Amino acid sequence: MQAIKDLKKVLIITYYWPPAGGPGVQRWLKFAKYLPSFGYQPVIYTPENANYPILDKQLIDEVSEHCIIVKTPIREPYRLANLLGAKKAKTMSSGIIKLSRKQNFAEKLMLWIRGNFFIPDARVGWVKPSVNFLVNYVQKHNIDTVITTGPPHSMHLIGMKLQELCNLHWIADFRDPWTTIGYHKELKLTAFAIKKHLELERTVLNKADQIIVTSKTTKSDFQKITQKPIKVITNGYDVEYVGKVELDDAFTISHIGSFLSNRNPRVFWKALAELRKENKAFKAAFQLKLVGRVSNEILDAIREFDLDSCTINVGYVDHKQALIEQRKAQVLLLIEIDSEETRAIIPGKLFEYMAAERPILAIGPEQADFFEIIKETNTGKVALYDQKEEIKEILLNFFKSYQEGTLKVYGMGLQYYSRKKLTESLAKLLETKNV
Repeated sequence: MQAIKDLKKVLIITYYWPPAGGPGVQRWLKFAKYLPSFGYQPVIYTPENANYPILDKQLIDEVSEHCIIVKTPIREPYRLANLLGAKKAKTMSSGIIKLSRKQNFAEKLMLWIRGNFFIPDARVGWVKPSVNFLVNYVQKHNIDTVITTGPPHSMHLIGMKLQELCNLHWIADFRDPWTTIGYHKELKLTAFAIKKHLELERTVLNKADQIIVTSKTTKSDFQKITQKPIKVITNGYDVEYVGKVELDDAFTISHIGSFLSNRNPRVFWKALAELRKENKAFKAAFQLKLVGRVSNEILDAIREFDLDSCTINVGYVDHKQALIEQRKAQVLLLIEIDSEETRAIIPGKLFEYMAAERPILAIGPEQADFFEIIKETNTGKVALYDQKEEIKEILLNFFKSYQEGTLKVYGMGLQYYSRKKLTESLAKLLETKNV
């Protein structure tokens, strides 16, 4: 690696950064870790007092020593939601309330205010003070490239203004889509707000010099809006040592990460309930393990199908423990919302699942982008929400291999999804900016 003084600085504007936990922080934490190996020094600009719904202080230790961290204060309207109580405020910030089917009047009102008064999102108030601060900063430190990552998509508005004022090369990274993401319609938007979102999305996509997305479907959707170059760089896995991990003795099917209401796979619960009635050996060995935040609707469905007696609800754990739980599981469960709008969503946990070398059972919408990755890498099986018999067959085949002591997957091409390899693609994109 080059000496620090020889590294070219690149400004990265991100809302999520350690001590934030959850999937939103992982992408740029890992890019920042490996960018110095390719000649770039990350300058991370992030809020100093963000209202993160999930904290994982262990991630602070993973921040590269070559990163420059720059922070300024942010004022967030979610603090006003404390009027609903601390628990409601935290869950609204994390997205659990807005995706829940059961909302009281106060929650509906707060969601309506968030959707229609804070466009594109609740961090829009940080745009102007950030631009005022960064204009001087980039000039003082001779920075000529800025990368913004959203959601929250307010980060892109900061990059757009810096491009205009400082003539920076601006790359907009979309970890998720903007107006086509599944929860967008849940925000109770007025016609004016919908129009404003579409206008902002179009403006950002057409003013950015380069665009990065995480899936082929998002690229295809954005190409209908802009002629600007779009590069697909998925999320990935890092090579992390967690020590020797013994497999669970039980036939555990584990879901790692947040399990929200409209990811409720009733077809899966029904398949499990039937298998437990039909197969005594399966019933005796089976265990469902939930690691992460789980909505009440999911827990209610588990009780409805009489699965609570064989379910362990571990709750939220830090990232290292999540990796251990992935490696302990006999089968890893991956669920995406059954909607055409979620075809483009590739859950970040997929790549860590793949690296765990445990078979994946994925349930999601037809033609989901992550189905293709699972099939190409030979890391598991996929099924649709209406394929109960197929799900039962997959589970029985996994269970037979478990009984024989041969339950394992042999992935192919996983190296292309390593964080370092993906950072190499990002570095090549940075190198092309002056071509």
